[in-house]
This record gives sequence, structure tokens and C-alpha cells, in this order.
Amino acid sequence: MPYKILNTKNIEEYLFSLSAIREFFNSQSLEVKEIGDGNLNFVFLASSKADSTKSLIVKQAVPYLRCVGEEYPLSRERMTYEIRSLETFATLSEHIPTIYHSDEAMSVIVMEYLGEHIIMRKGMIESTRYPLFASHISTYLANTLFKTSSLYLSNVDKAALVSAFVDNSELCKLTQDFVFSAPFMTHETNAELPELQDVADKIANDTELKVKILELKYKFMNQSEALLHGDLHTGSIMVNQSDTYVFDSEFAFVGPMGFDTGALIANLVMSWVSHHVQDSNVEYLMWIEETIVSVWQLFTEKFITLWNETPQSALILKGYASAEVLQAYQKEFMHNLLQESIGFAGCKIMRRQLGIAGVEDIRGISNVVTREKANRLALNIGEQFIKEYKNIEKIEDIIKIMKV
Repeated sequence: MPYKILNTKNIEEYLFSLSAIREFFNSQSLEVKEIGDGNLNFVFLASSKADSTKSLIVKQAVPYLRCVGEEYPLSRERMTYEIRSLETFATLSEHIPTIYHSDEAMSVIVMEYLGEHIIMRKGMIESTRYPLFASHISTYLANTLFKTSSLYLSNVDKAALVSAFVDNSELCKLTQDFVFSAPFMTHETNAELPELQDVADKIANDTELKVKILELKYKFMNQSEALLHGDLHTGSIMVNQSDTYVFDSEFAFVGPMGFDTGALIANLVMSWVSHHVQDSNVEYLMWIEETIVSVWQLFTEKFITLWNETPQSALILKGYASAEVLQAYQKEFMHNLLQESIGFAGCKIMRRQLGIAGVEDIRGISNVVTREKANRLALNIGEQFIKEYKNIEKIEDIIKIMKV
């Protein structure tokens, strides 16, 4: 089918042209709502009028950046990479929603409706704890990062993976601009926050900080380590007390592992900042701190376990490394990964305060004085993460930075 933009009026016709979807809904007429609140795409909830238990999510990319409008053109090919990445991740992890249909020509994906779940960011704003989250997300990260890397794949398979995602350069450019560049200079896309102008000016003229950011940006641009989600934040995760699902991977590309782990850490830290300045809920702050530590520790254990179960890969020929050699290299590898994760986390935190598309945890604070306090605390934490990332020895070190 040639591309056309879907809306609440024509989406039923499109869905019922697909036999599997028509069968899912038993050909019953649909109620369709546009429910997307993201920055890039349109998201629809299609539900059977006759059976309220029958619902699906329909997501389509349009040829512009949704949060800005049609005056900011953006190739809809980004949905191609979301489709490919989710289908790849689904073979590696149970924490991906069921995909019922994908159509690269229409830039559409049709997925399971997680009606019993909530976007994690919204749940955390309400101080909800998710006791299984650290276990689930660490499993997801270990499997998707390890099994798409040269630590697991053959040279041929790794080259094929890189080739499948190499053209997602437009969204990679967005990340390069909006995460590593624009927030640290005068730029038209930055948020209008006159109350933060003094700190923005200071940041724009901080040589040490900007050199470190360039180091991290270079890693982002040149380290093709594994297939990344590319935008792994608490707004891209659906949770409840028993399940965790990852979605919205249109920024997927083969890049540095620490960018995914760092993005997740950054968003947990920003939730911590929000609660710290608003309500000082000590128990919830402790839960977030414990979650950050547990995610990294569990991820490390699971990643190493997968590695120990892999006798040969593109990197290591069978028989090359003794147990002693492998263990020494694993220790160095994970240490470097932790440090890079914290550096990337710092960039993500700072960009969310000054740049386009802030996080609801902080920008949603209604009291202007409290919001400014949160912005400044987050910026300070992010700056320290960036400046000190090469000195991080263990995940607990960042909790100390957060509390200074």
C-alpha cells in the first residue's frame, strides 16, 4: 500500500485490509483515539466497540518532527528502524510488546495494547514502586546488548546487523545535536528558561565540561558496539507490579552500549531529583537509589554470565583466552562500560534541563521556585557525572555525587 497519513477516520479501513488484524477484531467496528504524547510520532488506540478486551496500538511515523510541527521535516524512515529493532529485540527478550503487524512502506507498526500497565515515568511521578523492575530491565539490557555485540556474534552476523541499521543517520544526527551540542550553546531549539540563563552561560563557557562532552559525542558517533534502543528512558517503558515492557525504539542504531545504560540511569536520577526537591519522601528516594544500584549490579552479573556461556565470538576465538585472561578482560570491560554510562547519563540529564523536550518529572513541577531548584540540582549532578565519569569506580559513587 502506498504511504498515506493515518487518522481516526481512515485507520479502521487500513487495519481491516490486514487479514490478521481483521481476524483479531472479528471484523467488529472500531473506536479509535489518538493517544500519543511523544515527540516524534502519532499513536492510536484502536478498540473493538463490541468487545472492550480487544484493543491494539497503532503507531505511525509522519514526515516531520511532531513536537515541533510540519516546519521541521523529518524522514519517516525512522519507523523502519523501530520495526527492525523491536523485531530483533523480541527474539532476545520477553520484555517487548507483541508485534501483530509491521509495514515499512506505511511506516506503521501494530502492537499489543498494554492496558494494565502505565508509562513508568508517570508511575514514578506518583511515587509508585516497581519491585521487579531492576530484575526485568537488567535482563533486557544484558540480552540485547550482549547478544548484538562482537562478544557474541560472528563477524558476518555483526556486519549484517550494522548494515541493517547504518542508514538511521537522521535520528542519530538529532541525538548528536540535541543531546551533545545544542543545550551547551546558544541554540534556537533550547528551552526558554530565563531563570537559568546564568547557569546556561556558565555551561556554554566551561572548557573542561565541553571537552568531556566532545569525548562522549565522539564515542557515540564511532563506537559500533551493539544494537541500542537509542532512547531508553522511563517514558519508553511500560510497567506494573509484575511486568516490564520496552517500546519506542525509533532511535535504534549500532552504537556504544553505555548510551542505553546511561540513558536509563539518567532518567532514574531525574526522578530522584524531582522527588528530592518536592517532597523529600525518604523511603521513595531510597527505593530509586537502590534501583539504580541494583540495575547496574544485576546487569553486570547477567552480562558476564552470558559472556561465560559463549566459547567463541568475533572477538575471542575458542582456546584463545584462559579463564584468568577472560576474567581480567571482563573486569576491565565492565569498568569502562560503567564509566561511559555515567558520562552519557550526565549529558542526558543536562540536555533535558536546557534543551528541547524536557522530562515531565521536572518540567511538570507547577511551583516555579521548586522547578528552578530541580533544574539547577539536575544540572549540577549532570555536570559532575560528565566531569568525573573517568573517576567512577563503582555504581555507588554516583549516589554520593547526587547527595553532595
